[in-house]
Amino acid sequence: MDRIRPNPVRWVYYALGGTLSERYRGWVFHDLTARSWVWRHAARATVLLAPLLVGPLFLPAPIELRLSMVVLAAVVGYFYSLSYVEESCAHRLAKHGFPANARVSVRKAERAEEDERQRRAYLARYRPESLVDEDADAR
Repeated sequence: MDRIRPNPVRWVYYALGGTLSERYRGWVFHDLTARSWVWRHAARATVLLAPLLVGPLFLPAPIELRLSMVVLAAVVGYFYSLSYVEESCAHRLAKHGFPANARVSVRKAERAEEDERQRRAYLARYRPESLVDEDADAR
């Protein structure tokens, strides 16, 4: 799949929940499965939160109150956005025609070697007899 990057206007539309055309399908898949997928989600959340973060600065109130409103909006907004990051990305994948669990399989494949190394280290430390059984089964 080609990874044609959307222009800034289309990216904002995508960040606000819009579905991009088939032309950008490869880029959407990359956006939701790259190693930086959580940071990319945070950038999309920032677009959604921008009015809540900028709006209070223009209210007629003491600066301390306005800044505390901005901080509160940021904390609550990012908390809920990042709490549902997995579901949000799965929904975006489904909207663009991919299986909702495609991201999980891509991440699992990327980490397979590291997971196996960690599993063997765990077995060596806490269950050394199971490594002997595995080696015997492998022969």
